[in-house]
Amino acid sequence: MNSIFIVLPILTLLMFDLGLTLQPQDFLLIAKRPKAVLVGLCGQLIVLPIIAFALATAFALPPEFFIGMVLIACCPGGSSSNIFSMLAKGDVALSVSLTALSSIITLLTVPAIMQYTTSAVGEAVGVTLPVGNLLAQNLVTMLVPIILGITVRHYWHNAAAKIERVLSKLAFPALMLLAGIFFVQHRQTIIDNFSLLGTCVTALIILAIVVAYCATRLTRLNDREQRTIIIEVGMQNAAQAIAVASSPFIFNSGIIAIPAIIYALMMNIILLLYVGRIKFTGK
Repeated sequence: MNSIFIVLPILTLLMFDLGLTLQPQDFLLIAKRPKAVLVGLCGQLIVLPIIAFALATAFALPPEFFIGMVLIACCPGGSSSNIFSMLAKGDVALSVSLTALSSIITLLTVPAIMQYTTSAVGEAVGVTLPVGNLLAQNLVTMLVPIILGITVRHYWHNAAAKIERVLSKLAFPALMLLAGIFFVQHRQTIIDNFSLLGTCVTALIILAIVVAYCATRLTRLNDREQRTIIIEVGMQNAAQAIAVASSPFIFNSGIIAIPAIIYALMMNIILLLYVGRIKFTGK
């Protein structure tokens, strides 16, 4: 069975769940608190892809892994980041807004960044990017479910709250299910390259955290905003990266999805350690 028939429904469900948590004003927080929102968005949408590109170059990753590294870095914030922000005593309203805004903005930035990356390293080995297909798939699996979720919350608030409580508990298991399916399918390739990719992905997450911390300190954001931005920059939507990589309409490559699979594992481990540190020290 083609794993895409599991990946795309899970991604769509996660985006619908995200929509259930959103209100129109969540997209307008940038007008009220522009500094915090802009620092978070710049970290996610600009700095993180640059770090990924630099790391993939420094580690001399093969073209398909190179593309996969940049792909996970230019995806929007993960749907679990709001929960992590709450556990870390962060600014949940800021987290929700950053996730919402990045999910919309990346509809345009992901095709642009991936077109550049594919042209730079992929075409020599026959990897090309059908930009129109990428745009269409992201609209169907991301924008439409988010809008449906917002609509359900607006008109049926109580029902939306009940549905969201169930779906929010499924987000992490669903992501681990995706990772598990791809591990089984590509276990030998993952095992053979885990040392290289694990180190590269871990470096990406740690550098993301360090850069986010430095940016929030330089811009004098408060502790709650700082924690939230660190989590948002360090937690990307691995399900979307896997969906783009494995889709028969786009890259049709399980190999390109492997960095996102490893990222999903390391992201949760590292950020759980970060949340645990905050719980233990209070800082």
